[in-house]
Amino acid sequence: MPKLPVVSGKECRKALERLGFAEARQRGSHLVMRRGESGCTVPMHAEIKTGTLSGILKQAGVSVEEFITALGR
Repeated sequence: MPKLPVVSGKECRKALERLGFAEARQRGSHLVMRRGESGCTVPMHAEIKTGTLSGILKQAGVSVEEFITALGR
């Protein structure tokens, strides 16, 4: 499994949108995204810690490889 990259909330949102997620709602700095029945909460911070990003990907049901590919890095 590749190492998780350090990304911002904005980069994470764009990658999840490329994977088919859409914004459901936002309250403060936390954005809720949905794709069918699965969803996740993305903190819109300047830098998302790797443990938090790991939790986001588990909630979303997205593998690390898929996420890195969607980032386009």
